[in-house]
Amino acid sequence: MVHKPWGMISQFVNPAKRKKTLLGDLYGFPEGTMAIGRLDVPSEGLLLLTTDGKVSAEIRSNAYEKEYYVQVDGIMTAAALENLKTGVEIGFKGTKYVTKPGKAMLLKDPRFPLRSQKIRDERHGPTSWISIIIKEGKFRQVRKMTAAVGFPTLRLVRVRIGTMKLGELAIGAVVEVEKFT
Repeated sequence: MVHKPWGMISQFVNPAKRKKTLLGDLYGFPEGTMAIGRLDVPSEGLLLLTTDGKVSAEIRSNAYEKEYYVQVDGIMTAAALENLKTGVEIGFKGTKYVTKPGKAMLLKDPRFPLRSQKIRDERHGPTSWISIIIKEGKFRQVRKMTAAVGFPTLRLVRVRIGTMKLGELAIGAVVEVEKFT
């Protein structure tokens, strides 16, 4: 388990030679280590790593819930939350796609540590935090979902995959876990 910080690429090699820090730069990971799913550069939070491709495929499947805490632009409405729960239309690989039903609810500010780059301040209007729980994981799905209901994502933190929780894991910290439950 690793707490991926904002601004880091969830990869171990950099074929595009981008000037960003790679996940592999964090810690002396064993040869063949891979991220199970990814978090894009502006996203943060729980990322599981493995050297076993079968484990990776199982966890990326629809068998496990993925929970995200999302700070959105504006005060989230009950109607928008209901749309997030029942599924919204997003673009995926050049076609329209309706997300599978999931869970969504309002949250109090989770008081995460500040990011290395400030998101914005109160002069730009109010924000709210929501929890979104999905079992699928299309490219930038959560960001596309919140935008589809009129509330663009400002900050996205994955807090749970299955029963594995981010908890108090410090940003950039790595914890070895014997087995996924």
